[in-house]
Amino acid sequence: MSITETTTQRPEVGTVDFKLEVVILPVSDADRSKQFYTQLGWREDADFPISEGHRVLQFTPPGSQASVIFGTGVTKAVPGSAGSMLLAVADIDAARADLIERGVDVSEVFHGLAFSDTAETRVPGPDPDRSSYRTFASFRDPDGNEWLLQELKTRLPGR
Repeated sequence: MSITETTTQRPEVGTVDFKLEVVILPVSDADRSKQFYTQLGWREDADFPISEGHRVLQFTPPGSQASVIFGTGVTKAVPGSAGSMLLAVADIDAARADLIERGVDVSEVFHGLAFSDTAETRVPGPDPDRSSYRTFASFRDPDGNEWLLQELKTRLPGR
């Protein structure tokens, strides 16, 4: 069975829904991160001082059902080690422009994102066919957690 066949199959009746709710971001400074994600225009859902050394903040990107949390005492992971998180956007140029207007350092548009054991390939410019899922841009939060913007005009069947 190919990857394409697997990703487009509908789940069997009776399958339990598993909805991604929250991604934990390792950060070094909760207030600096709060300022950054506010600058992005993300909705602040919570800022809970739980106890001394434990504070949880939750932010949600516009249009997303999943959120991120970060804070103090939230995770033992090294700040900036979250890896590449993906934000699907319908128009990558508009998304880039919006972030740049907000003062975010966003990469140029690229395509050919492919990972091997040793490297990642990023070819300058949009995908030549402007196919969904193939054009990207990226930015990082103050700790280095990377966000990928992925242009998605048409979803795969069953999504």
